Amino acid sequence: MKVFARVIEAGSFFKAADALRLPPASVSRTLQALEAYLGARLINRTTRSISITEDGEA
Repeated sequence: MKVFARVIEAGSFFKAADALRLPPASVSRTLQALEAYLGARLINRTTRSISITEDGEA
């Protein structure tokens, strides 16, 4: 959840990874694992931006 919150706060995976002192790939994998565990998509990803889903807001 900490990684998810930091991605939303930072507005990007790269900025969140930098703030958490983790590789960007680790941030992405952690978020994917959280989404799989919850069975819901939390963030919509495009090549240029991210946006939080309704499930992510909840």
